[in-house]
Amino acid sequence: MSDVLRCDPGESLAGFKARCEQVSTPGFLPLGAWVDDRGWSLMGLMAGILNGGQMNYSVQQPGVIKAWHLHERQTDVWCLLHGCIKAAIMTRDGASRWTVPMGERNPGVLIIPTNLWHGAMTIGPTQAGLLYYVDQEYDPKRPDEHRQAHDWQWNPWFVQPR
Repeated sequence: MSDVLRCDPGESLAGFKARCEQVSTPGFLPLGAWVDDRGWSLMGLMAGILNGGQMNYSVQQPGVIKAWHLHERQTDVWCLLHGCIKAAIMTRDGASRWTVPMGERNPGVLIIPTNLWHGAMTIGPTQAGLLYYVDQEYDPKRPDEHRQAHDWQWNPWFVQPR
């Protein structure tokens, strides 16, 4: 299993997205929460990359697996706002594979470049709320999505006991 790319100190999100796309490797940018006596916020989640495309929000029930799918023309940018998921990504040929736990205790932005199979499994007893940006607007006449069953080729959908 390969490591996902990490954002370099001072690197912009737009630059990091371009680097991930250039090497066709997923990347994870850890986020720090802005915390005060009123609560917490995650700021600048999609700063510098919102040029067209489409912002979406999806809630996934506990135990649900949404996988596998691949886009040929669009890059996905994910940020989990509540709950916890295990994201899994692999190359078309399955030679490189990555998993990324994401959630309230590990906040961040996950960049999934084009032509990588990807999906997510909800971990724990609560719903998972995923805010995601796709850099191409959905076109119902020409959908950019290929699908496979969740247990096709690689089945990372379990929590490893330790």
